[in-house]
Amino acid sequence: MRRVEHVMGFPVSVRIDDEDVPEAAVDALFAWLREADARFSPFRPDSEVSRLDRGEVREPGPQLREVLDLCEEYRIATAGAFDVRLPGRGLDPCAVVKGWSVQRGAELLWAAGARRFCLNAGGDVIASGGPWRVGVRHPEQADRLCTVLDVTDRAVATSARYERGDHILDGRTGRPATGLLSLTVVAPTLTEADTVATAAFALGRDGVGWAAARERCEVFAVDADRRVLHTAGFPAAGADGAAAA
Repeated sequence: MRRVEHVMGFPVSVRIDDEDVPEAAVDALFAWLREADARFSPFRPDSEVSRLDRGEVREPGPQLREVLDLCEEYRIATAGAFDVRLPGRGLDPCAVVKGWSVQRGAELLWAAGARRFCLNAGGDVIASGGPWRVGVRHPEQADRLCTVLDVTDRAVATSARYERGDHILDGRTGRPATGLLSLTVVAPTLTEADTVATAAFALGRDGVGWAAARERCEVFAVDADRRVLHTAGFPAAGADGAAAA
């Protein structure tokens, strides 16, 4: 089963290799992602995030509280480099919401009986079963890959400057983080992989070592001097593997 929809501002594709997973499970996945976008997007004036930021909501609901607690955890862990409340800007938890919401979507598929599937959300991937082969785009050449992974029951997320320019800010200075061209994290969940990748990118060159030191994370990075850095356990592709969705 395969499906692609545009949700949360990027394409989301799912491929399920199990034969007896109902299509309703994929319907539920995309319905959840649309709900998450409506509730947590800072670009929607009627979202819970926007209403909380304007003071129209006194206390966040349980799910938004979970997201904000994660934001605070990473703000502390990076000594302020990762910060969703920058001066002069509204509350923007997107760096956590994307991975967190897609991970919850994957859990819906799992609950429906899916065991071998690949969920790709704007280039960030959850690979269940496997191995799945996942390519990481070259940070400067859109038609090339800089590495390929074999991934089983893991998530892969990349933070980079090539899609949206210098959009990741160092919360300590309020200026764009420019020490890295791209940084990819492999972790057990996309919540962790995506947030660690963004937080590490915000830290600049120091972010590579910071991410590598986190338990259960493997890292591949290209710094501003075009040097390639990676952890020893980074799952570079072998001879076999299925193509990712």
